[in-house]
Amino acid sequence: MASPRTITIVALSVALGLFFVFMGTIKLTPRLSRDAYNEMKRAYKSYIRALPMLKKMGVSSIILRKSIGALEVACGIVMTLVPGRPKDVANFLLLLLVLAVLFFHQLVGDPLKRYAHALVFGILLTCRLLIARQPEEQLPEKKTLSVNGEEQPPLAEAAPEKGKIKVS
Repeated sequence: MASPRTITIVALSVALGLFFVFMGTIKLTPRLSRDAYNEMKRAYKSYIRALPMLKKMGVSSIILRKSIGALEVACGIVMTLVPGRPKDVANFLLLLLVLAVLFFHQLVGDPLKRYAHALVFGILLTCRLLIARQPEEQLPEKKTLSVNGEEQPPLAEAAPEKGKIKVS
């Protein structure tokens, strides 16, 4: 049976992966929701206006929106389908992306309700990464001590708990 840690990691990976595939697709195409797509276009235009440095580097709102959307889709697919270390890399990239999006929202002065989802998913990405990076707990092996050729249980097992009498 799978450990609770493994179940948690898999559940978070699939849920987060599907969310980012969905959000990335909304940034790339109006097929899922024309209103959400138009809102994304408007938001990314305001981000470029707030960061003239990007405009000087030749980054337009279309390039920024599509590159972030493509990265979200790619990392979301990896989080959902690919096992092992690539999930952690995708998780880290999405976490950096969420931090950048939070920066953009703060820069243009959006109210909290406009970026609360980014905060929640940033926290979920952080939790998933922390859980995934923790070492798996190993059950301690029971060691036996040999005294005069006879095996004895470890001292912790042999001695009764303090305040309790061992009845045989």
